[in-house]
Amino acid sequence: TTIVDHDEEPTKFDESKFRSLKPAFGPEGTVTAGNASGLSDGAAAMIVVSEERARTLGIKPLARILGHANVAMEPTKFTVAPIYAIRKLADRLAIKLSDVDYFEINEAFSVVAVLAMRELHIPHEKLNVSGGAVAMGHPIGATGARIVVTLVNALRLNKKRLGIACLCIGGGEATAMAVERCEE
Repeated sequence: TTIVDHDEEPTKFDESKFRSLKPAFGPEGTVTAGNASGLSDGAAAMIVVSEERARTLGIKPLARILGHANVAMEPTKFTVAPIYAIRKLADRLAIKLSDVDYFEINEAFSVVAVLAMRELHIPHEKLNVSGGAVAMGHPIGATGARIVVTLVNALRLNKKRLGIACLCIGGGEATAMAVERCEE
C-alpha cells in the first residue's frame, strides 16, 4: 500500500536549476524538464451512470456529461491536437468557448496548454485553475479521471456551470469532454 499524503511536485522546485535547464528537443526549443510534467503517484475515481440509473440508485450526480469529441492528426502535431478537439466539441454542442467557465487541459508539456490558451482565446484565469499536470504531476493511468474530477471540483467550489476537459493523448491525438455542474 502506498499512502500519498503530500504533493510531490511543488516541493521539488529549485529556481536556480530551473533557469539553467536546456531544451529537450533541440537547441532552439522551449520544452525543458522544468515546464514538462513529472510522473507522479496519484489516483482518481469516478462513477459514471445514466440519468435513469442514478435516479434508481438514489445517487445525486455532481455533473453531467454533455458530449465529447476526438481528433487524430500527424504525431508531430500533438501539441495542437487539443485545440482541434475542443473546437470540434464546441461545434458539435453549438456552444461558444467564451461561455465555458473552466478548461482543464492536460499537458505533458506546458506548451500544449499555452497554445490552446492562445489559439482558443482562453483567459488565463479559466485554464487549469488548480494548477495542471506540470504543477500537480502526471499520474499515468489516472490522468483522464484526474482531469475530470479536478474540473468538476473547480466548478462546484466556485459555483460555476460549464467546463471542458481535454487530454493530449500523444501521437497526435486528443479527446475533449464538456461537463455541466449539477445543482446541489
